[in-house]
Amino acid sequence: MKAVFLSDVHLKHRTDERYVRLLRFLNHVLAGNLKSPIHHNSPEENRRIDALYILGDFFDFWFCNKNCIYPDFQMVIQKLVELKKTGVHIHWCEGNHDFFMKEYFQEELGMDVSEEWAIICLDSLKVLISHGDTVDRSNWRYLALRKVLRSQPFYRFQRLIPPSLRWTMAGASSNASKRMNDNNNDFLAEKMHRFAKIKLQDEYDAVIMGHCHKPLLHQFIAKGRQKTSATLGDWRTCFSFLYYENEQFFLIKD
Repeated sequence: MKAVFLSDVHLKHRTDERYVRLLRFLNHVLAGNLKSPIHHNSPEENRRIDALYILGDFFDFWFCNKNCIYPDFQMVIQKLVELKKTGVHIHWCEGNHDFFMKEYFQEELGMDVSEEWAIICLDSLKVLISHGDTVDRSNWRYLALRKVLRSQPFYRFQRLIPPSLRWTMAGASSNASKRMNDNNNDFLAEKMHRFAKIKLQDEYDAVIMGHCHKPLLHQFIAKGRQKTSATLGDWRTCFSFLYYENEQFFLIKD
């Protein structure tokens, strides 16, 4: 099995560098041109992936519905639809910037959406995935804001207002979330890897998260099995993603 994990692209305008680079990356994936770190000297090796896992903050905001999608998001969504049609399984974990995603991506497009944590199987590995924005329980202001923004009353409210105003509000909530999560990336990454290590002592073989914008891959042996903890980085400065094949993980910069 081959899979790619990415997060924190924060797409907003289709002219942004990260948007252009992501589309180029997805075109490589679609064409089966994504190089394998395992079989890099074997040009005939099948390079098509089986699954794409998007672990939150793919969009800088998502206050949309199936009948009214923010115009600049249309192009990348169509690219994901093309990927799905080739047989690539697409799984989303909602982030602190993009939520209320099930109505469109799951119910309309047939992709899987998890609101927070999800357990997946990669060959024989049991893997826990999430955006990871709730790991830091000391950030009570953000957790309170998160609860309000994801509440059913707020969901119904944002559906009633005109699209242009909805997207203005989405930008404001995105900025508020950024301010409340503006922690030191090193501090947050360390907290997330401590959290992962606890989970890895139990039943999981890997814990993969986004959110901290710092690409890190930690591996160790516990109970006779290799354990993996990964934070994915971002597509603002790192342009990083995690590649999985044959029970091996590789952190790669595009």
